[in-house]
Amino acid sequence: MTDLAPVKRALLSVSDKTGLVELGKALAEKGVELLSTGGSAKTLRDAGLDVKDVSDVTGFPEMMDGRVKTLHPKVHGGLLALRDNADHVTAMTEHGIGAIDLLVVNLYPFEAALARGADYDEMIENIDIGGPAMIRAAAKNHGFVTTVVDVEDYDALIAELNANDGQTTYAFRQNLAQIAYARTGAYDAAVSSWMADAIGETAPRRRVVAGQIKQTLRYGENPHQTASFYVDGSARAGVATATQHQGKELSYNNINDTDAAFELVAEFNPAETAAVAIIKHANPCGVAKGATLLEAYQKAFDCDRTSAFGGIVALNKALDAETAKAIVEIFTEVVIAPGASDEAKEIFAAKKNLRLLTTDGLPDVLATSNTVRQVAGGMLVQNKDAGFIGLDDLRVMTEKAPTPEQLQDLLFAWKVGKHVKSNAIVYVKNQATVGVGAGQMSRLDSALIAAKKAERMADAMGLSEPLTIGSAVASDAFFPFADGLLEAAAAGATCVIQPGGSMRDQEVIDAANEAGLAMVFTGMRHFRH
Repeated sequence: MTDLAPVKRALLSVSDKTGLVELGKALAEKGVELLSTGGSAKTLRDAGLDVKDVSDVTGFPEMMDGRVKTLHPKVHGGLLALRDNADHVTAMTEHGIGAIDLLVVNLYPFEAALARGADYDEMIENIDIGGPAMIRAAAKNHGFVTTVVDVEDYDALIAELNANDGQTTYAFRQNLAQIAYARTGAYDAAVSSWMADAIGETAPRRRVVAGQIKQTLRYGENPHQTASFYVDGSARAGVATATQHQGKELSYNNINDTDAAFELVAEFNPAETAAVAIIKHANPCGVAKGATLLEAYQKAFDCDRTSAFGGIVALNKALDAETAKAIVEIFTEVVIAPGASDEAKEIFAAKKNLRLLTTDGLPDVLATSNTVRQVAGGMLVQNKDAGFIGLDDLRVMTEKAPTPEQLQDLLFAWKVGKHVKSNAIVYVKNQATVGVGAGQMSRLDSALIAAKKAERMADAMGLSEPLTIGSAVASDAFFPFADGLLEAAAAGATCVIQPGGSMRDQEVIDAANEAGLAMVFTGMRHFRH
C-alpha cells in the first residue's frame, strides 16, 4: 500500500441522485471508467455519459425486483482485492475481476420511509442489502479504495483528485472509511430500532443509538468541555428541526434549555389558548396561559422576573409584534415558536445576539419515543414521559372538594410540574405560575423556596401580598410527610394536587382537612432527574 491510490474505475449506485451527474462528469473528464446500476445508470446516460452496467460486468441481470444486482464476486472482489498482494492479483486475473477504485453509494431511503409512516411491508422493501455490503467491503479496503456515502463529500472528492493528479491520499480514504462505517451503523440502528417497535419489543437484547451531526459546538456545559449536536432524523418539531432566523450559534446549554422550554409549552393546545414558558437552566421560572401571547408572556414574566433575565422563551403560537416588543425589553437568549410574523422578526433584528427559532409546529407531547442517558459503562433507556392526567382521572381525597376554577389551576400546575426537576413544587394562580421550587433534596425545601420567590416578587411588584395566597399547588411526587403540604398551606395555597401513594397518605390527608385544603390524587408521578 502506498499513500496515493489512483482512481481509474468507479462504481456509482445511489438512491439520492443529487449531484450525481456533476460528479459523473468530473470523473469522466479524468478518464475514470464508470460502472452503475438501475436508475443511477439511466441518470448518467441521460446526461450523455458513457456508463457500463454492473450486470454487464457480472454477467447476471438485476433480478428479484432489484434485490440482487451487486452481490457478486466481480463486484466484491474488485472492492476487496489487495493490489499489493500477489495472490489477490492472480485471483483477479484468473476470474476476470477488475479493480474498483472508487465506490459512491447512498442507501435506500429507509429513514425517510420511517418518517412518513410507511407500513411494515414498505419498510422491509426499504432495507438495503447490497449497498451496505459494498460500503463495508470498500471501507475495509481503504488502503486502496475510496468510499463515498454522503452527497456532501462529492466536492471534497473532486478537490482531492484535482490536488493529487487523479489520486486520493491515505488520510482522505481513512476519513471517508470512518464516515462509511458510521453510515452503515446508523442505518442498521434505524432498522433494528424500527423492528423492535414494530414487534413490540420494549427491551431488545442490543440497543443501538445513532445520530447525524448538525453542529460542532464551541464547547459543552463549560468551556473546558468539547461538545457536538447530533440529530436523529425524526420529524418531531423542536430545536433539532427548527429554522434559526438570527442570532449567534446556539450553545450546548441553549439547545438543552430550548428543548425543555418547547416541550413544556407544547403541553398547551394553541387552538384553546395562548401559552408561554420561560426557562432557565432547564427549569421553568414562569409559565402562563392568556387570551393573547402578550398576556401569557407578561403573566409568565411576573412569576420570577429576576430568573427570566437571560432565559429561554417558548411560545405555543406564532410570535406577534406586540409580544416581540415585550420580550426584547430584557436580555433573552433564545425565543422558539411555531412561527413569527414579519413585524416580529423586524423587532428582533435590532437584537443581533437574540436567537429566533421557528418550527412550523409543536411536538406531540403524547407521542411515544425513547430518552437515553449515559452512565458509567452503559446507558439508561426509557420511553418518554407522555403521561396525561385529565379531570376524570382525579380523586378527591379531602372533605373539601376543589371548585371548577381550582381544578383548572390544579391541572395547569400538574402539567408544569411534569417539566420541573425533582423534587418539584409549583404554585399556580389564574393559569399562571406564581412560585416554582425545583431540584431540591427535600420536598419541604422546594415548597419553602417557591414561596420565598413569590414573596420577593410581590415586594418587587409592590403587591400587598404574594400571589401564592389563594393559589393551587402541585407536587410531582407524593408528600412523604405532612410538613411540605403544611408549608404550602402557610404560603396561602388552598388546594393541592399530588400523586398519592405514600405510606403516610392518611396523615397527609388529615393535615389537609385540618388546614381546610382541598386535595386531589392523580395516581401518577412525574419525577424528572
